[in-house]
Amino acid sequence: MTAKRRGEARRRFLLVGYGNPGRLDDGLGPALAVQVEKLGIPGLTVDSDYQLTVEQAADVAGCDAVIFADADVSGPEPFGFREIQPTQATPGFSSHALEPEDVLALAHTMFKARTRGFALGIRGYRFNDFGEALSDEARKNLAAAVTFVEKTIRDGLSEWM
Repeated sequence: MTAKRRGEARRRFLLVGYGNPGRLDDGLGPALAVQVEKLGIPGLTVDSDYQLTVEQAADVAGCDAVIFADADVSGPEPFGFREIQPTQATPGFSSHALEPEDVLALAHTMFKARTRGFALGIRGYRFNDFGEALSDEARKNLAAAVTFVEKTIRDGLSEWM
């Protein structure tokens, strides 16, 4: 992508993959982050963590759009993708268990950002055991999500922005 696209400055995107790789398919978010980072997509920053934290609000605020990617135990196959809105209530200042809408709200409130937010839920199947392996079905869904994210970011999220 060139520095200018249809007269616009290059957009900045953030992908945050989160979840616990030690809990089987719960590691889909971090696995997505690893694979997408290897693609070297211009304008995209990739982050991976076990859970969302208040500190990520600063990173979110520095971007035009953020995709929060996590495993989904009951969502559509191979994944679901939707725009999210910041929470209306001020999220509590805990360093544990924030939702994507909370991080987005903190970015908007604390940094006056106008970042657009999206949630990508990759369908997983095995969560109730320990191990650092994805199920065969989850790996297929992950591959589809990688392809989707690459195309969506390279296209500048134009369908969504």
